[in-house]
Amino acid sequence: MNAIEIRNKFLNYFRNHGHSIIPSAPLIPENDPSVLFTTAGMHPLVPYLLGEAHPQGTRLADYQKCLRTVDIDEVGDNRHLTFFEMLGNWSLGDYFKKTSIKYSMEFLTKELNIPLEKLSVTCFKGDEDAPRDEETARIWKENGMPEERIYFFGKDDNWWIAGETGPCGPDTEIFYDTGKKPCSEHCDPSCGCGKYVEIWNNVFMEYFKDANGVYTKLKQRNVDTGLGLERINMLLQGKETPFDTEIFAPMMDKLKELAKDENISSRRIIAEHLRSSMMIIADGGKPSNIDRGYILRRLIRRMIRHLNKIGIGLDKLEELINLNINLLGEMYPELVKNQETIIKTILEEKDKFMKTLENGEKELLKELNKLKERNGHILSAEEVFRLYETYGFPQEVTKEIAEENGFEIDLSTFDKLFKEHQEKSRLGSEQKFKGGLAEQNEQTIAYHTATHLLHKALQIVLGEHATQKGSNITTERLRFDFAHPQKVTREELDEVERIVNEQIGKDLKVTCEEMTFDEAKESGAIGLFENKYGDKVKVYTIGDFSKEICGGPHVEHTGILGTFKIKKEEASSAGVRRIKAVLLKNS
Repeated sequence: MNAIEIRNKFLNYFRNHGHSIIPSAPLIPENDPSVLFTTAGMHPLVPYLLGEAHPQGTRLADYQKCLRTVDIDEVGDNRHLTFFEMLGNWSLGDYFKKTSIKYSMEFLTKELNIPLEKLSVTCFKGDEDAPRDEETARIWKENGMPEERIYFFGKDDNWWIAGETGPCGPDTEIFYDTGKKPCSEHCDPSCGCGKYVEIWNNVFMEYFKDANGVYTKLKQRNVDTGLGLERINMLLQGKETPFDTEIFAPMMDKLKELAKDENISSRRIIAEHLRSSMMIIADGGKPSNIDRGYILRRLIRRMIRHLNKIGIGLDKLEELINLNINLLGEMYPELVKNQETIIKTILEEKDKFMKTLENGEKELLKELNKLKERNGHILSAEEVFRLYETYGFPQEVTKEIAEENGFEIDLSTFDKLFKEHQEKSRLGSEQKFKGGLAEQNEQTIAYHTATHLLHKALQIVLGEHATQKGSNITTERLRFDFAHPQKVTREELDEVERIVNEQIGKDLKVTCEEMTFDEAKESGAIGLFENKYGDKVKVYTIGDFSKEICGGPHVEHTGILGTFKIKKEEASSAGVRRIKAVLLKNS
C-alpha cells in the first residue's frame, strides 16, 4: 500500500460514514496573521470550530498540506520533515469521543489491517484546568484496547491548542509499536527511543483559552483529528524512514547517482527541502527577507548548500525539480500546474545565492589578507559568524577556503553564536505570530467585511482585472493584495475610499446563502482561490453592492464598521499591489 492509496482509503472510509470531503487549504493561510504557514488541518476551519455553520455540514474529512518551520535544522536525520500531509476528520458539534474513537479504531484495524497488539493510546491525566479523561480511557477499553496499553500524561503530551489562544482540549494519541526492544522497564509512548511512534491524534475540542490564560467551555463540542500520511505510510511499508518510501526514494536514488559524496544527511536535506520549497511556491509563495518568504529562501539556500557539499552541479537543479513533479504530480496536481513558476523561482533564487556566495568569498579573502598582514593564522569564530550573518556565507565554505589559503579557523564559539542567532530569530517570529489561530472577534469580523467592500470598490475604480490575490487581517488593520500593473494614484485611492465609506454610510444589510459552487458563479459571485472550494459554498451579499464566495463570518450590516481609511499603497510583487487600511470608530 502506498501513500496515495492510504489517502484514498481514508477519504472513502469517512465519506461512507457521512463526512463531506473538503479540499486542502493552501499552505499560505488566508486572513490569518497568527502563523507563517498552515501547520494543521484546523487552520481554515477555526470559524466553524467556534460555531459558524460550515456549508458542507457538521462532518468533514480531508487531506491537508502542512508546513512546520521549527524543525528545519533537524531535517537530515531519519525522521524530521518540514512539509507533510495530514489526514483529518472533524465533527463540528456532531459526534464526540465515543464515535471518534470507534472510527479511529475501525479504520486502523479493519481498513489498514493493523493488528490491535501493535497499538497503544494515551489520554489526558487532568490538572487545575480540566479533569482526568477517564471517559476516553473507558471508551478505548470498550473498543478492545487492553488497560495496560492505555496511558495518562499531562498537558505537554495530551492537550492540543494551536498558538497561545483559541479552541483547545484534551486529546488521545494513538501509537504504533515498531517491534523494537524497550529501552528500559519504564519504556512507554512518552519515550523517544523509537519503539513507539505516534500515528493519530484525536482532539476533543471543548474549551477556549483566552489571552489571560482562562479556559471556558465552547458553545459546541468538536472533534479534530490528524493522521500523518508520511508516517503511517512508512510504518505500513516496514520502512525505517520516510525517505525510504516511494515519496522520496526515487529522488534519494537520483541524488546518490549524481553525488560525489555519500553523505546521506545531505541527500535527505536536498530531497526534503526541494519538496517543501516546491509546495510553498505552488501555493503562491515567493522568496524574500521576511516572514514566509524568508523561510522559503532559507529552504532553497540550505538545499543548494548541500548540493554543493556533495558535489552535485547546480545545472542539475531543473532536472531534479522535474523529477519531483513527475513523482508527486498525481498527489499534488498544483505542482504540474505551476511547473514553470516553480522552476523559474528556484533557479532565480539559486542565482541570487551564488552572487551572495561570491560577495562573501571576496569579503573572506579580504579578511584573510588582513590576518596575513598581522602574521595571524587563525580566523576567529566571531569573524566566521559575521560572514554567515551578513553574507549568508556557510561556515563549512569559510573553513574550506581558509584552509586552502593556509589558515585555520576557530569554531570554538561559533555554535554558541549561531544558537543565539537562531533563538533571536525564533523569538522574533513568535512575537510576530504570537496570537491564536485566526482570532475571531468584533474587530477582525469588521475588517473581514470591509475587504469585500474594498475589493468591489477597486474593481469599480481600476477595472475588473483588480482581483484579490491575498489578504491578511489583524485586530488593528486589514491588508489586501490585488492584481494591478502600476501604482494606484492618490486620486484613485481617494475615490476607492469614498466608495467604501458611501456603502458603509448606507448601512447595507449583509446576507449569507449556501449554494453549489456553479450556482454561486452563475449568480455573479466572485470566487477566489477556486481550487479550495467543496461542493457547497457560502455566498455573502452586501446590499446590491458586493457578492462573494467566502467562509465568513461578517457583520450583519455595514453601518457598524466606522470610517474606512487607506493608510498605505505599495507593490507586493510583480503585477500585484497592496493596500493597508484601518477602520476608525465614529464618535
